[in-house]
Amino acid sequence: MAPGFSEPFVDAHHHFWDLGRNPYPWLQGEEVANFRYGDYSRLKRDYLPGDFERDTAGCAPARTVHVEAEWSRATPVDETRWLTALATACGRPSAIVAHASLGREDAAEVLAAQAAHALVRGIRNKPAASAGPGDARRGRSGSMDDPQWRRGYALLQDHGLSFDLQAPWWDLDQACALARDFPATLLILNHTGLPADRSEAGLHGWRRALEQLAALPNTAIKISGLGQPGRPWTQADNVPLMRDAIAIFGAQRCMFASNFPVDSLVADYPTILAGFAAAIADRTDAERRALLHDNAVRIYRIATL
Repeated sequence: MAPGFSEPFVDAHHHFWDLGRNPYPWLQGEEVANFRYGDYSRLKRDYLPGDFERDTAGCAPARTVHVEAEWSRATPVDETRWLTALATACGRPSAIVAHASLGREDAAEVLAAQAAHALVRGIRNKPAASAGPGDARRGRSGSMDDPQWRRGYALLQDHGLSFDLQAPWWDLDQACALARDFPATLLILNHTGLPADRSEAGLHGWRRALEQLAALPNTAIKISGLGQPGRPWTQADNVPLMRDAIAIFGAQRCMFASNFPVDSLVADYPTILAGFAAAIADRTDAERRALLHDNAVRIYRIATL
């Protein structure tokens, strides 16, 4: 087991897919432009509970949260049905963050159908994003500012659902407005706010954006997605960023997440897990339990033994 993980932990963000049975356009012919890790052809294979068990041998999480894996947007509830069956058969995942296109006319219908599944705890719908800090502006169609998209977002609280947000740090001013305007909905930032630019200026902007979001009490963050294209995943590169994010949000609002198998492009599972262990090594026992296990159990309402 990775150092420092003698207690059960939760992996708050991973994916499964079966390319022979199910529709994932980004893995079955379509190409994602400017994918953040570069060439992702190694992901174009089935990834199922057995594969996850092999990747986590000796350091397997006690519980896991599956986050929607870009299943065909025409039939998002089918992914939830498939995952529910998988959980019954294999014991994973323990909870599901499903998909609904919040700006579509059928958002209310899709949200109701997703919420009807017992394992669904939240929704992820990637809003339209700016290409970089210099391109950032408010009011884009399909963004967190879009009135139609916000009408869909407003429905989350009716179903008791949280929202997983994947957005670059330079668009987090929109997320701050969203969290302020919908205080009953928990907004969970994915992948540590995507600090891709590791320059001094880039990291300053990233920290400032996290500080502004963390000032809203109905926000949380998942510590994941810290790989860099063409560069090995190292603790020297990533542990300081993990510690920064935890210091900004506090030990009660951060969660470990692997983003497997996507982050297998930059590191194996034990390497990422050991990095998180190093990042929290100086925390109290209670804080470590929260960061490893209790926060994810509380936020995603995961049943425990």
